[in-house]
Amino acid sequence: MYSINTTHTFSPTWMQSKDCSDPLMFHVTTPPTTYTSLLLKSTASPATNCLHPLHRKFTRLPHLAGTEQNLRYAEQIGKEWLEFGLDTVEMVPYDVLLSYPNKSQPNYISIVDQFGSEVFNTSLAEPVPEGYEDVSNIVPPYSAFSAKGQPEGDLVYVNYGRTEDFSQLEKDMGINVTGKIVIIRYGKIFRGNKVTNAMLAGAKGVILFSDPADYCAVGVQSYPHGWNLPGGGAQRGNIFNMNGAGDPLTPGYPAKEYTYRSNLENVVGLPNIPVHPIGYNDAIHLLKNMGGQIPPNNWKGTLDVSYRIGPGFTGDFKSQKVRMNIHTNNQVTRIHNVIGRIRGALEPDRYVILGGHRDAWVFGGIDPMSGAAVVHEIVRTFGLLLRKGWRPRRTIIFASWDAEEFGLQGSTEWAEDNAKMLQERAVGYVNADSAIEGMYTLRVDCTPSLHTLVYDLTKQIASPEEGEEGVSLYESWHKRDNWTNDRDAPRISKLGSGSDFEAYFIRLGIAAARARYTKNKETERYSSYPVYHSVYETFELVDKFYDPTFKRLRAVAQVRAGLIFQLAESQLLPLDVNQYADSLGKYAQSIVQLAQRHPQEMTKYEVSFDALFSAVGNFSVAARDFHERLQTLNREDPMPVRVMNDQLMYLERAFIDPMGLPGRPFYRHVIFAPSSHNKYAGESFPGIYDALFDIKNSADTAKAWEEVKHQISIAAFTVHAAGMTLTPPA
Repeated sequence: MYSINTTHTFSPTWMQSKDCSDPLMFHVTTPPTTYTSLLLKSTASPATNCLHPLHRKFTRLPHLAGTEQNLRYAEQIGKEWLEFGLDTVEMVPYDVLLSYPNKSQPNYISIVDQFGSEVFNTSLAEPVPEGYEDVSNIVPPYSAFSAKGQPEGDLVYVNYGRTEDFSQLEKDMGINVTGKIVIIRYGKIFRGNKVTNAMLAGAKGVILFSDPADYCAVGVQSYPHGWNLPGGGAQRGNIFNMNGAGDPLTPGYPAKEYTYRSNLENVVGLPNIPVHPIGYNDAIHLLKNMGGQIPPNNWKGTLDVSYRIGPGFTGDFKSQKVRMNIHTNNQVTRIHNVIGRIRGALEPDRYVILGGHRDAWVFGGIDPMSGAAVVHEIVRTFGLLLRKGWRPRRTIIFASWDAEEFGLQGSTEWAEDNAKMLQERAVGYVNADSAIEGMYTLRVDCTPSLHTLVYDLTKQIASPEEGEEGVSLYESWHKRDNWTNDRDAPRISKLGSGSDFEAYFIRLGIAAARARYTKNKETERYSSYPVYHSVYETFELVDKFYDPTFKRLRAVAQVRAGLIFQLAESQLLPLDVNQYADSLGKYAQSIVQLAQRHPQEMTKYEVSFDALFSAVGNFSVAARDFHERLQTLNREDPMPVRVMNDQLMYLERAFIDPMGLPGRPFYRHVIFAPSSHNKYAGESFPGIYDALFDIKNSADTAKAWEEVKHQISIAAFTVHAAGMTLTPPA
């Protein structure tokens, strides 16, 4: 770890631009007493706020984790944060396992004839977008942490590669993929779960492709004329399933120079078969001559092929095989987090964290630089407040994480490095990954205790949408994504995984939230966004299509800044225990409904959820009583304020089980965790959920139901114990 020189006077030209008037504030001239002053509309035109030049600056060059350019960006960010006025900024290095293509032996897929001669090869790289022809160091599409190898064999198409797809393939279609190479389309679940499912089924290689049905919007042209994925575009991404462990060689501990490292051969979670992504133009060549049966309609995409299952090709092509040529190298590489701090005035030992990653697969136009630009602008805005005499009640930590794309490694290593301190001092974590993934409405995922704050905050922010002048972001969001079944309010989702909040929320039990602009999930059925993790994620993609005025990015910046400001500045922490109680009741009902799909088995094996409902009821009573005491609290006396704030802060910690979930020891949150079958999806009561999910594939039904009962008891105890933390101190 080393500190950046605090006397450095670097001042980039964009900081001096007249366009950079206070974009998140309205002439703040006195220390603010509420966070509303941070959120009022700027007198500067939103089209010319600092987010536009910031985003352009950080998307001009590729900056893959572990590369020289990503280090340069880290150094630049650190220097500018100091210029903005942060008290301290430091670069924190870790030595972690990363994965890169072999420059002298490129990865590709071949079709070979009966003599072993290659008759077709997939593209070695994507066509470079206009304006970037002279850019070097663009990494070709690859699957990070793929095993090396050149397997050859018949091809089998397995839809999305979900557990149910492999089950349907074997049980209903009678096809076993042992010793076969499978081709799977992206979408629905995390790519690493697809690979794990293929390995469990006995496949010896995996080819991933982006089908237009999942990565092209209807009526939209391909980039650069629109925002759809071109046929030559392919999705990069990591494929390992470390389940929250961070660096695979040092699971549970920070990857420092002194840390013991496991042998690569002993690492659990790294794939042992070759994997490679291709574009849909190449996928057509692999799929068009497939033999075997025609699949169900829900297995078909929109390519001009039959989507036959295989195995292998048909007719004149029957003797041909598919060969994978994968030479990806795994190597220990140094990464760098940038950590900045504003020391709190009254409670410096309480930390509020805003963190987002900096590394990108190529240019990172959306992921992550739309979010990184927001973090940079928030830091600048807080620096302006400091210059006007303000200082937060609590300490604020800003983080630019490295190596997120390789399995959340930078953020997880820093969490491991500081776990003891964070468990004692961290109030909340706000994630700042991509700020925009669609053009329709706001999306928020957070812990239930933050629901009320999110709603209050968005009522004070203007909608960025054309024709909605005078309409709040809350109203715009409510109209577009109403939580119809449960409540008349905008929908807030559960946190899953796939971004840097994971270690802080799911392992350490720190209240967490993320916000970004998203698509219309009812009409836009494609996965993620079309050019996700491709070379076509450029500045121009956002500037021309997703947010030409940068108003949407600005609205997301205001939400994220407001969350940080209120968590750091409010005398009483804005965490709502009643909201948590309400959510627990809904989650308990949902998990019971899932179990009741097996009424005979529940009766036979005497499965009861009574203890869980009793615990939820007790928690609700404790939450209501706590809320009532909060209303009558003497706020002039700092000691009872501190006591109740500590109870609020530690509530999320109370849901942490030190034993972790079965088979996933670093996922310790009993209420929330990623699905074991899809890392991206958040599940409530994940221990019970996974036990129920696994019943249909279990060879021992009685044992499977015993595990369900075991997980119910753990959940009941944890909820009951969490409620006890809200009772008055003895």
